[in-house]
Formats: sequence, C-alpha cells, structure tokens
Amino acid sequence: MSISEKFSNFQASKAVLFWSCAACVAATMVVGFTWGGWVTGGAAQERAEAASEQAVAQLAADICFSRYLAAPDARASLVALTEESSFRRSGVLEDGGWVTFAGREDPIDGAANLCARQLAEVDATTLPQASPVAETAAPLAETTTAQ
Repeated sequence: MSISEKFSNFQASKAVLFWSCAACVAATMVVGFTWGGWVTGGAAQERAEAASEQAVAQLAADICFSRYLAAPDARASLVALTEESSFRRSGVLEDGGWVTFAGREDPIDGAANLCARQLAEVDATTLPQASPVAETAAPLAETTTAQ
C-alpha cells in the first residue's frame, strides 16, 4: 500500500481532530503575538496613552520653541541658554515657564527637553538683535501714555 493510498484511507478520530485544531489555534496565537504585531487590550491602551503624551509634549515643545524665538530678547536669551549645561537647559525652560500652558501649575512632561534640543540647533547669530514686535510695541506704548 502506497503513502497516497494510506492518506486517502485515513479516518481521524474525534480526539485527533480536536488536538489538531487546538495545536493550530495555539500556533496561530504564538505567531500572531510574537511576529504578527497582535497586542492585548491593555497593551494597546498603554501604547495609545504613551503616544498621546508624546504628542502633547512635542506640541508643547514646538510652541515653546516658537515663543522663545519670538521673544524680544531672543538672541540674548538663546546665548544664555546655550551657555548652560545640556542637563540644566530643560530646567531653565521649566523655571522660565516656557512649557507651562493654559493655567497649569506644572510644566508638560518631556516638553522642556524637546524644546531645549530644538533651541540648541539654532544659530544665535542668525537672530535679530531686537524683535520687530518689541520695536512696534514701544511707539504704541508711548502714544497711549501720552494721551
């Protein structure tokens, strides 16, 4: 009797069918969770929360960066910030309130470090000596107090 004949005449019992299905389910789960990218609901929730916190920190860092460079004394402040050690820069930004928004008492976690990294890449010599906003605000202040 050949192998093809044995295979065509094979009749599996209920136990063999059950354990074959159980093995296929287990193998599918192992492959799915290890290589397939499947995660549990709790792990998905943790990843979503971490991603949202990172997005908030990145947004706050971008706002900090823009506000810092738009300040009237941006060039002098940037020079002073770059003279600080890289470990102290985020503390300087937090103490200055650059990453504390909308009535919050505490700065946004991780934003100061991201903002400090962005500011470290700016060449202070490319910034103007005084902000155009400060120059236009001074004549307005003089005209309102003179009346």
